[in-house]
Parts: sequence; C-alpha cells; structure tokens
Amino acid sequence: MNQNGQHSALVDEYIAAFPADVQLKLQRLRQLIREAAPLAEEKISYKMPTYAQHGNLVHFAAYTKHIGFYPAPSGISAFKEQLSRFKGAKGSVQFPLDEPLPEELIRQMVEFRVKENVERSRRDE
Repeated sequence: MNQNGQHSALVDEYIAAFPADVQLKLQRLRQLIREAAPLAEEKISYKMPTYAQHGNLVHFAAYTKHIGFYPAPSGISAFKEQLSRFKGAKGSVQFPLDEPLPEELIRQMVEFRVKENVERSRRDE
C-alpha cells in the first residue's frame, strides 16, 4: 500500500503483465508481504515491486522460470539454512514457478527485514 493506504496501481500493472498462473503467485507473494509488513509503502523501484519501511525491505520480480525475491544480503544470510535448496546470490533467492511458494519462510524473512529496518532507524535517531 502507498502512504494513502491504496494499493499501488503500478504494482497492479506489473503483475498484470504476466500469464495468469504467474499472476496468482505474484498476488500471493504480494499478500504475504503486506500481511508481514502492514505499514510498508508499496511502490516500484529498480523496475520491481518494492516494499519500504524505514528504507527498502524487499523487492520481487518474475522471470521465465522463477520469482526473484530480494530481501537484502542480511535477509539472505539470516535464513541461509532454510534457503539452501533454492538458487540465489548475496541478496536474492529464486523461487521456481513450478513449486509452491515457501510462504512461512517468506513471511519470516519480511518480518526479519521490518525488525531490522525499524531497529536501525531507532539507532539513527
């Protein structure tokens, strides 16, 4: 949601550009993120749906065979063991389109990033 409590029309457009089966996964991912970070602003950044609260929390993007999820390097390292079966890099993980989303893991990662950003913003005050 943006600062007015509205869903981002740009994120709606992003999701609508994909085939119906991918749209369903993207909508579910969006819902999981919004449930785990209800105060986050929803926007497009780096040409991807992005959720921000005291700085960027997570981004996601759809590709031919996977959904890229970008919870920052700290979000990857904190869940390294749970993510070990997925392809990924320093700040990203790939969730294959032909598998169910790891919903509880996604929720935990988003909650971790919210806590991390809130704590950092308090230290910076």
